[in-house]
Amino acid sequence: MDIYDEVMELAKRRGFLWPSFEIYGGTAGFYDYGPLGARLKRNIEDLWRKFYVVGEGFYEIETPVIGLEEIFRASGHLSSFTDPIVECESCKEFFRADHVEDRCPVCGGEFGEVSEFHLMFRCFIGPGSKRAGYLRPETAQGMFIDFPRLLRFFREKLPFGVVQVGKAFRNEISPRQGLIRLREFTQAEAEIFIDPHDKSHPRFDEVKDEVLILFPQDADEASRWKLADAVEQGIIANEFLAYHIYLTYRFLIGVGISEDRLRFRQHEADEMAHYAADCWDAEILLDRLGWIEMVGIADRTDYDLKAHEEVSKADLGVFMPYREPKVIERMAIKPNMQLLGPRFKGSAKRIADALSQIDAGSLGDQEITIELDGEAVTLTRDMFEITRVKEEIRGEKINLHVIEPSYGLDRIFYAVMEGAFFEEEVEGERRVVMRFLPNLAPIQVCVLPLLGARDELLKISRKIHDDLRKRGLIAEHDESGTIGRRYRRQDEIGTPFCVTVDYETLEDNTVTVRFRDTMEQLRVRIDELHAWLISELGI
Repeated sequence: MDIYDEVMELAKRRGFLWPSFEIYGGTAGFYDYGPLGARLKRNIEDLWRKFYVVGEGFYEIETPVIGLEEIFRASGHLSSFTDPIVECESCKEFFRADHVEDRCPVCGGEFGEVSEFHLMFRCFIGPGSKRAGYLRPETAQGMFIDFPRLLRFFREKLPFGVVQVGKAFRNEISPRQGLIRLREFTQAEAEIFIDPHDKSHPRFDEVKDEVLILFPQDADEASRWKLADAVEQGIIANEFLAYHIYLTYRFLIGVGISEDRLRFRQHEADEMAHYAADCWDAEILLDRLGWIEMVGIADRTDYDLKAHEEVSKADLGVFMPYREPKVIERMAIKPNMQLLGPRFKGSAKRIADALSQIDAGSLGDQEITIELDGEAVTLTRDMFEITRVKEEIRGEKINLHVIEPSYGLDRIFYAVMEGAFFEEEVEGERRVVMRFLPNLAPIQVCVLPLLGARDELLKISRKIHDDLRKRGLIAEHDESGTIGRRYRRQDEIGTPFCVTVDYETLEDNTVTVRFRDTMEQLRVRIDELHAWLISELGI
C-alpha cells in the first residue's frame, strides 16, 4: 500500500473516517467523521477561527444551506455551474468528459455524446413545487446577501470582514479520491469588503519581507518570491491580496503542512474567473495525488454585490465621501412651474422630478416626451429651460470590492492526516505514529495504570484522569493490554502524551510522562501535571 491507502485504512480502523451509508452499500462522495475524525476536524476549524475571528477581528455569521433560486441566478451558478458529462454506452457509468480518454476506464466501452451536467442539488421550499431552491454550492452567497445589515453592523467603517464555516454541496459526476472530491463538504470562507480605490493593507509592512513559493501564471516553474517584490512587479495584484496569501500560508503551516510541500499557484488566464482581478490557489503536494488545491484566495472585485443588486433591486452601494468636495459644472433642466402647475396640476411636481433625471447635455431645442402613469406626456420648449449650474460633489456611491480566502476543510483534513503519518521499526516491530501537532491532536493525553496494579494505582490513575478532564483537557484512561500495546495504540491515533501511574507514584507522587514522537520519558509531579501539559500542548 502507498501512503494514501495506509492513511485511509488507519482512518477507517481507528475511527477517523467511515464511508457514509455503509450498511446500505454506501455511495461515492460522502464520508462520516468518526469520534477521532470529528474531534480533529473541529480542532482545525477552531485554529482557523483563531486566525480569522480572533487574529483578524472578523465576525462569524451563519446562513441557511438552502438558497432561493433567485440567489443563484444572480451569482451565475444557474447558468454556468456545470461540468461536461459522458455516459458509457456499455456499462452505463457516467464520467466527467474532461477526466477520461476515448474509452470507458471501467469496461473499455465507447462513450456517447458530451453534454452539460448541472452541479447543484435542487429542492422545493414548502408544499408543491412553486418555490424552487438549491443546496448552496458555497457559503459565500449568504454573506453577500447580508451585506446591507453587515454594513450597518460595522457602522460603514472600512475595511470589514465576515466569516462563515459550514456545509456546501456539489453534485459531482463521479467523485473519487476520498476527501479530495466530495458531494457534501465543509468550507471556511472569509469575505473582506474593501474600498476599490485603496487596496493597500494596513498591516502589509509586517509581512512584506516574507518569502513564499509562488507559481505565477506566466512562469515555467515555482520559485521563491518576497511579497513586497511580488506586489511591486504586479505578480500579485495588490497588498490586500498578498497579505491574505501570507495569512493562508501561516495557517497551513500552523496545522502541520510541510513548507516544502506548499506553494501558491496563480490561475492561468483561461481559468481566471471573469470577475476576478487576481486569484491564487494554495496547493499541497500529496504522495499519490500530486499538487491539490486546498485554498483559493481571490480578489472578486465588485462582481457579487453588483450582481445581487441587479437581480434583487436592493441598494448594495456605499457612499464614499471625498477628502475634499469637488465642484463641477453641468447642464441642468429648470422646470417652468408657472406653466407646469396650471397645465398638469397635481402631477406637476412628479413631472419636474422626472425632468431632473434627464441628461440635459444631450438636449437641443426639441420638445421632451416623458412617461407618466403609462402615458406619454409631451413638454414644449417653453415649459423648461436649460441652464449651466455649478454643483458641489461631496462623494460618490460605489460597490465595494471583495477579497475572499476560501478553504476546503475536508481536503486540509486529509493533508494533515497524510502529513502526520509516520512509520518506523522499533525492536523488530512496525510502529505507526500520527504526528499531529499537539494542539490539534484529537486525544491530548492518555492516563495508563500498570497492568496488575494494586487498587491504589488504579484509584490514582482514575483520579488523575478525572481531574484532567474537569480542567478542560481531552483525556483517555486505558487499562486494557500490556503497557507497550497501549503505547502503540495511542501512538497510532496521535496522542502526544501518555501518563503512566506506577509503583514509584506511591512513593513520591510523580508519574511517568512519555513523549509520542521520541518515546522519551520523564517524571512529573502529579500536582504540576496539568500546568505542564498545558504548556507542552500550547493551548
